[in-house]
Amino acid sequence: MTDMINTTIKGIGLKLKTHSGVFSPSRIDAGTLAMLSLIDFDADDKILDLGCGYGVVGILAAKLIGEQNVVMIDNDPLAVKIAQENAVLNEVSGIAIYQSDGMNQLSETGFTKIVSNPPYHTDFSIPKNFIEKGFNRLVVGGTMHMVTKRKAWYQNKLRAIFGGVRVREIDGYYVFCAEKRSSNYAKKRPKQS
Repeated sequence: MTDMINTTIKGIGLKLKTHSGVFSPSRIDAGTLAMLSLIDFDADDKILDLGCGYGVVGILAAKLIGEQNVVMIDNDPLAVKIAQENAVLNEVSGIAIYQSDGMNQLSETGFTKIVSNPPYHTDFSIPKNFIEKGFNRLVVGGTMHMVTKRKAWYQNKLRAIFGGVRVREIDGYYVFCAEKRSSNYAKKRPKQS
């Protein structure tokens, strides 16, 4: 069943088709909105919407900074199809939107921001892949933004890979922001004796 959401985020009006077969079909997920409230999209950004669903984050970013600066990927062919339709509906049809299992089918790198609301009701293999592979797709100084209902695992994993992470709690969601400070994963500190 197809539905339509009309909303305004960061002053931008969006019309979004949804479907009962995709995540949060009746309204934009509160976690996504919490994460977006903390992200500023800059004109020189190159954005990856990782696990784009029906396209909220990527389409908003494209409306703010230009469709040529946004890449959207999702593993679900239905989500990709609806995201493509929503890009056209919101007049940003130049967004690159791909079906990809994690980042396996994505060749692009050099992102300044990777934004994700990962599937966190599964085991941690998907977010583990997102974090480790995402680190490698970011420029030094780039940031990874994630939102989940779980704190400890994500905080520890992001800290282990990036060397640090900022966490904000908003309405029961944890919004993470980790900055890539070097080309290599963070070094493990030797244990004190």
